[in-house]
Amino acid sequence: MVIGVAWLLIGISEEREALGFSGVVVDGVGLGSDRSDKAPQKPSHHQSFLHFLFGKNFERATRIDDQRGVKRISGEPSERSIFQVNSFQSRRKEYFCFAEHYCACYSFFYDIVNKGEQLCCKHQLAARLAVALGACIEVKVSDEQLAQLLVKL
Repeated sequence: MVIGVAWLLIGISEEREALGFSGVVVDGVGLGSDRSDKAPQKPSHHQSFLHFLFGKNFERATRIDDQRGVKRISGEPSERSIFQVNSFQSRRKEYFCFAEHYCACYSFFYDIVNKGEQLCCKHQLAARLAVALGACIEVKVSDEQLAQLLVKL
């Protein structure tokens, strides 16, 4: 079961059909529009698995998503994209990341590349969750503008 949940989250950008799980996350983290007036519920077993797999990064990623802190910047006409994710601690600081492969944050290099202790950073996880939940702010730019943005990384 843990492997199935991990696969669901890791492959979430390719497997949008698997979004039956998203309702559990929406209810658990309060992203649903009708959740604001209801009392918090006991975490589901799915959330427990995700918390086990990703630890503190799962909690922090859901807070970033709660604050609508994920933008998907897509180039047109190529449809290539990169995510711009707010910092967990400050909305003024933003990190660019590819949800599956890279993030410009310090934690990505320290915890993932250097130490190998985490599967992904909170910004990558927030981007994956936002895609699954339809919570990304979509920004369309030209391919040239996207290329200029990527050169600065």
